[in-house]
Parts: sequence; C-alpha cells; structure tokens
Amino acid sequence: MGEMGIRIFKAAAAMSVWLGIAVAAASGGQYHVYSCRTPDGGVAPVDGWGGSVAGQYTIAENTCPQGGALTAALSDQPARTANADIATWEFAAPAWASLAGATLWRAGDAAGGGSVNAMYGFWLAGPSNVNDPADAFVLCVGGSECPNGLGSPSDPMGTENRVRVPSVNLATHLFLDASCEGEPPYKCPVGSSDPNGYTAVGYLYAADLTLEQGAGPHATGVSGELASATTVRGLSDVAFDATDPGSGVYEAVFSVDGRVDARTPLDENGGRCHDVGQTTDGLAAFLYVQPCLASVSADVPFDTTGLSNGAHHLVVSVIDAAGNAAPVLDRMLTIANPPPPGAPGPANGTNASTQATLTARWQGTTKAGFTTGYARAHTLTGRLTAPGGAPISGASVDLRATPAYVGARAVAMTSPRTDTNGRFSVRIPAGTSSRTLRLAYRAHLGDALPVATRTLRLSVRAGIALRVSPRTASIGRAIRFRGRLRGGPIPHGGKQLVLEARSPGSAWIEFKVVHTDPRGRYGASYRFKFPGPADYRFRVRSEAESDFPFAAGSSNIVGVHER
Repeated sequence: MGEMGIRIFKAAAAMSVWLGIAVAAASGGQYHVYSCRTPDGGVAPVDGWGGSVAGQYTIAENTCPQGGALTAALSDQPARTANADIATWEFAAPAWASLAGATLWRAGDAAGGGSVNAMYGFWLAGPSNVNDPADAFVLCVGGSECPNGLGSPSDPMGTENRVRVPSVNLATHLFLDASCEGEPPYKCPVGSSDPNGYTAVGYLYAADLTLEQGAGPHATGVSGELASATTVRGLSDVAFDATDPGSGVYEAVFSVDGRVDARTPLDENGGRCHDVGQTTDGLAAFLYVQPCLASVSADVPFDTTGLSNGAHHLVVSVIDAAGNAAPVLDRMLTIANPPPPGAPGPANGTNASTQATLTARWQGTTKAGFTTGYARAHTLTGRLTAPGGAPISGASVDLRATPAYVGARAVAMTSPRTDTNGRFSVRIPAGTSSRTLRLAYRAHLGDALPVATRTLRLSVRAGIALRVSPRTASIGRAIRFRGRLRGGPIPHGGKQLVLEARSPGSAWIEFKVVHTDPRGRYGASYRFKFPGPADYRFRVRSEAESDFPFAAGSSNIVGVHER
C-alpha cells in the first residue's frame, strides 16, 4: 500500500475519537446554529455551508429543504484517476466567530471499493480539509476498512449517525467530502456502487453547531422615563441604540434588586432572530449564523405593576444572540403604583375628570392621517381639558403604536405628560415606519378603561437610496445599479423593487424587477442595446405591500448619458 493508503488506514484506526465530547474553553458568548434539520427533525436552512465539485460525475447536492441531506458523492465512472475527483460541503464560521462545539448526524459508504494505491472514500474533517488522523475525525475507505458503510440512511437522526466533533477539529471550518483518493496515475476501480449508483457518498442529515463570539454589544443614546425619572408607575420605558459586531442585537434584560424580572426581544429580524430552543445547555439556538440585526433602535416598555412600591435597584442590559451583555441602565428609582383594581387610584392630573376631552393632531395639519417622507421627523400635539375647558395639567396620556404590517402588535411608547395648560407633544423620529397611534386618558391612575381616546395615522413613504455607475456608457456597455431600501422589517425573501427609466419629457417605464436581501440591499445591471447619443433618468420604486410597513416611495433620480 502506498503512502496515501497508509495515511487513510491510520485515519480509520483513529475513529475511536468520535465518541469524545468536544467543547472548547469559553472566552465569549455562545449560541447554537442548526443546519439541515433541528434536533427534533424539523427542516432547517444550511446557512454558512457551501458546496463545490471537481472532476466529472461528482455531486454536491442540497436536499435539506425536502427533508433530505447535504450530499457529497461520486458516481461510477471508468478511468477515474486518484486525487482528481472530489465533492465537498464546507462550513465556514464568520470572521467574528469560531466553533466551540459541533454535533453532526451523518451516514455514507465507499461501495466502489479500492485497488492498488487508489480507493474510494468519504470523510468529515476540520479545521483543514485533509483525510489524515490530525484532521479527519470520520473516515470510510473503500475495501476492508469500511466494507458496510457508516451510519443508517434509513434513520437520519438515529444514534448510529450521531457524531460529536473532537475539540482538536474545532476552529473555523468543517468539511464533508467524497473522493477517489490515492496516488496518481493509479485509478479507482469500476463496476461497484451502492443502490443509488454512488461509488463514494457522504450524507450530512443535520448539524448542531455551537458558535462562540468574543466581542459583545454596545448601547448608546439612552433615554426614556426609566433613565430620567426618579419615580415611575405602570408602563415605563427605556430607549437606546444598540450595535453588535457579530451575531446581532437580541434582547433587553431587566433585573430588579439582583434578579431577572423581564426579557424583551428587540427585533426578530423577519423571524430569524427567534430562539428555536431544543438545547440542553441553556444557550439560545437559531437557524442562521448571524440571526439578529447588527444595529437596533429600541424603545422598550417595562411593567412596574408587579413590583412593590418603594425604592428598587434597576439594571437594564442589552444582550446579543450569543449571550454577550452590555449595560444600558444601572440606577435606583422609586415605584409608586396606584391601589389594586376595585379601589380608585390617585387622580391623573390636576382637574382630572371622567368627562375629559382629549384632542390630538399632527403639527401643521388638522387631519388625523399624515403622509411624510422617510427622512423626516414629525411631531404630534394635543390638549387635555375638563368640562368647561379647564386644562388638566400634570396628567399622563398613554400612547401605543401599531406598525402597519400584517401581524404587528401594538407597543407602548413613552407616555407624554400635560403642561400647566393641559398641552403635550410627542416627537416621532425620522425613519419611523407607517403606524397607527392611539392616545388614551384615564381619570385615575390604574383605571382599566380610558375616558377619552384619540387615534392618529402616520403613513411614511419608503426610503430608497440609488447609485448608478458608470454615469456615461455606450451601446453594448452595461451600467450597474446598487442601493438600499431603508427601514424594516424587510419581508422574508426580500422586498420587491421596480427599476424605472425615462428620457426627458417622457413617462417613467418599468424595465426590471429585483428583490432586496434581508438587509434591504439590492443590485442589478442593464446593457444598452441601441446607439446614442441620449440622456436617461433612472429611479427605483417600492410599492406598498402588506408585509412591509411603509407606503409606496421612490429613490433619488440618477442621470446617465449614452454616447
């Protein structure tokens, strides 16, 4: 047997390491990513995995969406020279993460057998893709080392298929390969294959990958009642901006007097930033390598009614998907909630009345509905009066907002307080999505039902940035469109955008439809088919859709000259 055959034999002898439990020493936050299948057998994407092939009759196929597997295989092929043909599936951790643990469910065979210095095989390796004992932790070689294959294709999630990756193989990459191995010019044998026609095949039915992220989130711009008021009651809020360099901003954690009181997810990122569970180590689990948004502007309500009145130590932290934390608030405050239901609470403001009149409107218009551009901030104003027009001062007006997309839930916003004339105002920042805002006044703090309400509607046109390059072209040359749809959440599968063009004096004409990626980015190209000279104007338009909380809007207009 040649040197390559000896290496493969040694690798087969090292298979006993499969049963070792491998978890690297933790130096940062960790989270699970499920690939192909979840532990309970549900279908999962294969984010972070990529397939490649070299040579003829080699296969790297993904049937996971149909409940199948990642398959690396070689079919029966005459005159297959050693080391020329290989099929590979590779997992690559992002630059900000490393593999702290991995459990795989696999099966496969090398039914094509082997000959002198050339043999079929499949293997799992990491962190380098070498079928050597130092890298390959699962190996099936055609011939005597693996006569009956490994695992059970009929029971994908069975114990027989389960492999825990040894710690020495954990870093940033994992590999699944099928190949004809050996020493050129020797050739692998012909005429033997499994029932699927494969001479070598590896199936990866599922992967439970534990990713570790060292750097954590960061919070800035902290504001809200919880950050500034010395005494709070009912629903109070804290607002902040958070960023994270890796897995993304996940949730806000409220701790009172040293114990966790509430956890609030900040943005589910179209469903990606959702813990799918099924872990036994207490870590969160997701279906994507970077499940959550890299930056979030949050205004998070906190219900104080479950706390006793008096002084409390409040700590608010922002957590990324890996469990890394950053401080948002750390302060003492006083809780002063009204009596329990059934007993009237304190009057809500001076001149409080059960027959109060609540008015509200958008600044600059008397209409209840208001349409504006993406980059503009707006203010709603209002007044609260008792019968006869006397102002109700120092009163809290509840404010809740429901974003304009299907399935959105109302969320509490910072409650404004009336001034000595009974007036109040609320600034809605630029970039806020279309929404319905409901204001409500209760005559007594703690009352179940309001005595006066007012509803306003905000319609925000989609904000789109467009760049075109080059700005001068000619027949047969292409121009490239790039840009970003701002705001969110972006619908699953991306938001549809329409590219339009016109020449001076003519109407806009649609010439291409594109979809954004999950972050709103898009790209397209166009090649001129007719000779110039001519001047054109281009823009991108977003139409209103039920799963995107912005009205129809268009981008900046970019001019292009065709020579």
